[in-house]
Parts: sequence; structure tokens; C-alpha cells
Amino acid sequence: MKLLIALALTCAPVAAYAQAAATADTPGKTAAGVQYVQPKDWTATIQGPVIVFASPEGDLKLAVIDVGGVADAKEAAAKAWSIYRPTGAPTPRLTTAAPPGDGWEERVSVAYETLPTERATRSALALRKGTTWTVLIVDGSAGTAAKRSAAMSVVQAGLRPAGYRQETFAGKVAKRLTPERVELLRSFVEQSARQLEVPGVGFALIDHDKVVWQGGIGVRALGSPEKVDEHTKFMIASNTKGLTTLLLSVLADEGKLRWDEKVVDLYPQFRLGNDEVTQSVLVRHLVCACTGLPRKDYGFILADKGAPAAATFTQLAATMPTSKFGDLFQYNNQMASAAGYVAGHLLYPKMEFGAAYDRAMEEKIFKPLGMKDSTFDYAKGMAGNWASPHGLDIDGRVTRMSNDFNAAPYPYRPAGAAFSTTADMVRYVQLELGKGVTPEGKRLVSEANLVERRKKGVQVGPDSWYGMGLFQRDAWGVQVVTHGGTLLGFHSNWYALPESGVGLVILTNADPGAQLFGPVLRRLMEVLYDGQPEAERDVAAAAARGKSQAQARRSRLTYPGDTAVLGNLAGHYSHPSVGQITVSEKAGQKWIKAGFVEGPIATRKNADSTMSIISVGPGNIGVDALVGTRGGKRTLTINDGQQTQYVYVED
Repeated sequence: MKLLIALALTCAPVAAYAQAAATADTPGKTAAGVQYVQPKDWTATIQGPVIVFASPEGDLKLAVIDVGGVADAKEAAAKAWSIYRPTGAPTPRLTTAAPPGDGWEERVSVAYETLPTERATRSALALRKGTTWTVLIVDGSAGTAAKRSAAMSVVQAGLRPAGYRQETFAGKVAKRLTPERVELLRSFVEQSARQLEVPGVGFALIDHDKVVWQGGIGVRALGSPEKVDEHTKFMIASNTKGLTTLLLSVLADEGKLRWDEKVVDLYPQFRLGNDEVTQSVLVRHLVCACTGLPRKDYGFILADKGAPAAATFTQLAATMPTSKFGDLFQYNNQMASAAGYVAGHLLYPKMEFGAAYDRAMEEKIFKPLGMKDSTFDYAKGMAGNWASPHGLDIDGRVTRMSNDFNAAPYPYRPAGAAFSTTADMVRYVQLELGKGVTPEGKRLVSEANLVERRKKGVQVGPDSWYGMGLFQRDAWGVQVVTHGGTLLGFHSNWYALPESGVGLVILTNADPGAQLFGPVLRRLMEVLYDGQPEAERDVAAAAARGKSQAQARRSRLTYPGDTAVLGNLAGHYSHPSVGQITVSEKAGQKWIKAGFVEGPIATRKNADSTMSIISVGPGNIGVDALVGTRGGKRTLTINDGQQTQYVYVED
């Protein structure tokens, strides 16, 4: 998905030459006629039919290679690597197939082994049209790949067979969501949830700004007869961000802030890494994901419990951007958290940050919008009619789990710690479709300040942009406003189609629920515009992919863990700024606790013969720590996948 080389094997070698960095996303074609896009700011080195795109940092390369005379995707990927890197291909770790699409008759992804000390990413995407394969290779820094994810998405999405034209619904009139069409969508969600083994789903549909269906599918928890309905509470994670920026919009209407006002003029104690950067931060920058601040979720996932809301500002004061404002999409939860706390502070300056924000959201958003069951109070959220989270265990089985981990974002709750229901969220989406008017016809916020949040900001992909707490997509020629949310065992999304007044809400209580969202949006488009049937096959492929990924992960782990490795672990490790790791025994097993992550320990032998320990409690987030020594003391090293490495040393 991340490295691009274009090659026709029949061409004779010619001298290599480099092109200047592209000033905009620039289309081109390989020797075989395959369409590609050179991303903005990336350079291209061309040798005959071979094209290598290099990131501005120079440590990540993307390439496309046309390969003929091979039997299958694995052979195509291996041959492409031998052309790109004659010294040899990396060792494959996982091969997964996607359904045909975007003009390709076959699509297969290959992930490769990397060493824990490399902090690298290597992958290949083999695409077939007829008898010719085009292979997209990724090779380079994992940190840069995370930072340059938008450009990488542009490259991957830009690969199309010669002459291919994407299906588009631009200019078409959406069909009404009649009871028959509503049932097509509801039954699709029900069938897909069953196929993906998602226990419970909250689902709602809006047509011409009116709710045409809302309710639940499945159960609140495995083993329980209690059904999900429209009043069942789920954690909505980052969907909290859109609600937080809605609060900012209301305060902008009231004259308490301006989008282009300096944050230090509203809250003088606000700081980033140095004074110059601090003075540059405007209110809109807090929620634009465009300031170059890297994602630092491990800063609160690995932290000890009990952090105050003010920890948001402490962490930001120690953080510097890795790119210029407006250059790149980089998602930073602490900045969105600061936005909510500054807003609360403006209204209630004498209150603690968290309490002020909670009160502001209740009085300015939840109550006037009629979101009766939405809350930041975990005791209320987890009482009565609420859905329990579910994750995959070490063997890939969906398992009910504790909600303890999901207390991690509470100190940063404006970015993602709200509980809500389908009935409440559908009212919020109606407000978005109504441009600031509630379902009862009362104006809550001006159209100007509501829509300001949706304006295209930093690019996320070829047809996707981030505004202020909201994404805007061009999906098959249709404008879609959206956002998603992810916590352990909870995944949610909503879509608003402003041109047709159609909206959709979907809340799930299991990690495989994340695989529902793309197909559900596609199925909505199929029903509204008579699109080609693709959604069902996408769900089937996602289910198969999930199983193969779980099997591949399990095959690399030793569980119970290697006794020699486990026996040599210290009982207690610490990091000066993050927190503690403890290793103990529970029911005869070694058990790790690192901040909000807790579970039994498996071990993995890496390609360089080093050993890592992995927490294997259910869920898609855990500890993966390299075992080592430093200065005669035992260490555990955790990489966050971007810029930060946490080295814990035994006490």
C-alpha cells in the first residue's frame, strides 16, 4: 500500500533521472498504461519504466511495478521485490485477499517481517488485470508512513487499470428511503453483523431530515438475552470530537471566541513546545488535525490512572510539530481535548477543566439538542441499558471483556469519551443535516458556524479532507460528511449526505464492528442510486481477512509464554514520564499491567532472535514490548508506531 514502482519487463534499461518534487498531486501512466498519481511534495526517480517516489524526508519510498509472466499474487510480489531490491525480498508475514474492485480483477496484500529495532514498514499490494500484475511496494520508516498517510492513500487509490473509470453518482437524484429500501439496509446490517460476529448494533436512518428507522440489532452482551434498542448506550469514542466542535460553534455565535483567534488570548497558560509555535495556534488549529503534532495516544494509554484533565495541557507543552501548519493530516487527541477544555474554561473559569467541560456540554449541547442519555459519567454510562464491549481473544474468538481500558481517555474526554445512544446520535445528525436547526425546528447554532467545521481542510486521501472535528468525503461523486469513533470493543460512525438530506448512524459493541462501516456506506449508495452490488462481497472479504489476520498473529505467539523469557522478567519497571509496568502471577500465569493495558503474557521470537512479550487480553490494543537490558538493568521497550519510543527500566 505504500511503495510505488512502475515497470514493464520488456523494456531495455535506460539511464535513471530524477524529477522535481510535485507541486500538486500529479497523474501519470506506467509503461503498461496503469494510471498512477505522484503525490504532492514527493520526488520521482525514473529508470525506464521504473518509478520510485520518495517522501520529502527521504526515508520512505513508494513504487509501482508492472509484472508479467507470473502465476499468482505471491509470485508477482516476490518478482516485484527482486526488481526493486535485487539483494532479496523480505520475509512474508501475512497474505490477505480483498475482493475485486476499482477495475482490478484480483487484489492481494502482503505484509512483511520487520525487526522491532528498525521501526520500519514493508508491504506489497498485488493488483491483477487480465494477465498483468501491478505491484505496489512500501519500504521505509514507520514513523514517516504514519505522518505521510494521506500521500500514501493518494498513491494507493490512484492505481487504476488502463482505461478504468470509477462509478459515479454525481448529478443523480437519490431515491427516497421507502419502507422497502429501509428494510434492504436494515437486513444488510443484520446479516453483516452476524457474518462479522458483532453481538450488538444500534442503527438509524434519516431521509429528508426525518428519522425513518431507528432501533437495535442483536444483543447488548454475548450470553445475555437483553436486546439492543435505540436507547442502548455505547461509547462513541472520537465521535465526541464533532460534538466538541459543535460547542465551539455555539460559543462563536455567542461572541466568546473566534475561529481565527489565538488560543493564548483565550487561555494564556496554553503552551506547545516553544513560544513561537504557541503564538501561532489559533482556535481552529486545535481541531483541524493539521498542525503537524503526531498522535501520542500511548501517552495516556500507558499512563497511571487518575490523571487530571489538566494533563492535556502538560502533554501539549512538551510536544512539537513534525510539519508546518496546514501541510499534513496528523490526528492528535490532546489538541482536540484542549479545545473542549478551553471552551469549558471560557464559560466556567472557576471550575476544574473537566467539570467545566462536562457542564458546558450538558447545558449547551446535550440538553438543548434532546440528547437525554448522552453523558461523560462512566457510572451512568455503564448502568441500565448499555452495551458491553467485545474483542478478539488470542485465538480470534469474539469475547466479552471489561470496560476498564476505556477509562484511559477520560482525562482527555473532549476528544473521545462520551457515552451515547442511537436515538441521541440521530438527533445530532439531524442537526448537521438541518444546518443548525433541531428536529423540532429550533435553531441551536448558526448555519455559518456549523458549516465552518465541514470546510475542506487538510487532505486525508484522494477524495477526503478533514475540517474541524469532521471529515468530508467525495464518495462516488456524492458529498458525505462523517466521523468515526474507536475504543476497545466499541466502534461507531455516522454519515450525512447534505445534498439529499439522508443520514445514517451505526454503533457497535465489538472490534469487528469497524469492518461494517465501509460496506454500510456502500450499501446505502447502492440503494439510493442503484449502484453496482459490491457491499455484500466486501463484508465477506472483511470477515475472511479478519480470521486470517487472527490466525497469523496467533501463529507467531508462544502462549503460555516461553518460560525462560518469562522467568527472567523483573517484577517492576518504570518510565520517568509515562508510568509503571508490573509483571505478576495470576492463576499460575504471568500477567502484565501497563497503565490501562492488562492481561496474560505471550512471547514472540523476532526475526533477529530477540524476544518480545505481548499482552493477550481480548481487544485490539495491547502491549508489545521488546525485552532487553541497559546499563546492567532489565528493560522493556514499547514503540508507538510513530515518533515515540518508551524504554522502561527495572526498579
